[in-house]
Amino acid sequence: MKSHDIINIAVAETSMIVRTGLISVLRHLPDYNVETLEVSSMEGLQLCMESHKPDILIVNPMFDGWFNVEEFKRQYEIQDVKFISLVCTVVDANMLKGYDESINLFDDIETLSAKLSAMIHVNEEEDSDSESLSQREKEILGYVVKGMTNKEIAEKLYISVHTVITHRRNITRKLQVHSAAGLTIYAIVNKLVDISEVKMKL
Repeated sequence: MKSHDIINIAVAETSMIVRTGLISVLRHLPDYNVETLEVSSMEGLQLCMESHKPDILIVNPMFDGWFNVEEFKRQYEIQDVKFISLVCTVVDANMLKGYDESINLFDDIETLSAKLSAMIHVNEEEDSDSESLSQREKEILGYVVKGMTNKEIAEKLYISVHTVITHRRNITRKLQVHSAAGLTIYAIVNKLVDISEVKMKL
């Protein structure tokens, strides 16, 4: 996602006033071509993720009672969507874990623009190095060199065995490393695992 591209942003908020107000501000941000989608219910958010998959999801941490962002990412196997919390009330800091950024009702347009710009530039860096491992791939590689089976990894990450196998195939393709020893060395050198965690196979 580059800053001159269309940026798809979904706003998940039950209050129509807050939701439409934020969307109006987003549409008038200078230097950005923003397309927005309003989401007022969990069913609407699920439909959004299945059919539209935004670049950025701005969501109230109290959405649908309490929005568990980390569980949501696991459920939809999300890697490239950025999550921004929309803080409308006082919330516990623990509720903001898992978000990439946070905005609140008192942010002015310059602050909002700066935070959005930071999200876009993070994505530009990721796009420029498309052959580097994604966060999920690094996670899976760490479990592989610790000796976990595909089934154990799938259960740990709440994903299918097929998805684990696909990730493993992508890891070997990106790294051009096909041996267990080579993958283990890569994981240790890149600090994905500690040498004491590696399960040696004799």
